[in-house]
Amino acid sequence: MSGGTSGRLAQYVPGDLVDGRRRERLRRAWLRLTSSSLSLVGLVVVAVVILSAVFAPTIAPYPEDAGDSLNFDRQSQSPSLDHPMGTDTLGRDILSRVLFGARISVMMGFVVLSIAIGIGVPLGLIAGYLGGWPNVLVMRTTDVFLSIPPILLALVVTAALEPNLWNAMIAIAFAWWPWYTRLIQGEVLSVKEEEFVEASESLGAGWFRTTFREILPNVIAPLTVKATLDFGFVILTGAALAFLGLGARPPTPSWGAMIAQGRGNVTNFWWIATMPGLAISFTVLGFNLLGDGLRDIFDVDVQQ
Repeated sequence: MSGGTSGRLAQYVPGDLVDGRRRERLRRAWLRLTSSSLSLVGLVVVAVVILSAVFAPTIAPYPEDAGDSLNFDRQSQSPSLDHPMGTDTLGRDILSRVLFGARISVMMGFVVLSIAIGIGVPLGLIAGYLGGWPNVLVMRTTDVFLSIPPILLALVVTAALEPNLWNAMIAIAFAWWPWYTRLIQGEVLSVKEEEFVEASESLGAGWFRTTFREILPNVIAPLTVKATLDFGFVILTGAALAFLGLGARPPTPSWGAMIAQGRGNVTNFWWIATMPGLAISFTVLGFNLLGDGLRDIFDVDVQQ
């Protein structure tokens, strides 16, 4: 029995120690994040935006106004208790449309970054680990894309396709993946000579297993920081495309399209363009503050 007990201890105690260390690291990371008031503000802002997007049909005071409803009896009303953000020229409640617009913006951020990371990370891993002609081919292609401003490249791609929400997201992702390729390629070059990589190679692991099973988990920190910082800028780029009529089509509530609708009457009905503009600023600021907090936690230097 004694031998069995000691065997069980030998089996379970190391796992408990690993779990304890992991919990301790998470606790310290949380303390570092919450110790910064600005980072905590960013976390709260991001949580509010995401929750607003998820529960928009429930919390919006006039959910029908997110569609094609028209209410000319209350058009262009200034902010009041019934309509805290006022109404637009078609009588639709702006607060309700801003809440539903958050769904479009959050979805755009997730979809664009998922595509960009899905393309950029594997290419960066391959270029950094294999080196040689694969590295030259991938990085020179990346340099070509990086030489073109993202908003200009997105405009060209969107204009070549049918203007709608999904094509706008594809266009932005098309302009965004090179940043992740360059980031991951640099991170791989900094860790590929580490002992754990050499140990994997000495055990006969192929390049695919070494890059995706050994190296990738060690570059998650800068990747997470980069994605958090980029989330707000993706939303801003999507709003710019919608402002130019290359995003979501009416009557879908999009922050950029709402600003475009209200810009012609900004002197008389300032709230129509101002409220969605404040929503964009609020969201971008929140993700930037949260990204800065994560950068301090992970102690990484990520170029925006």
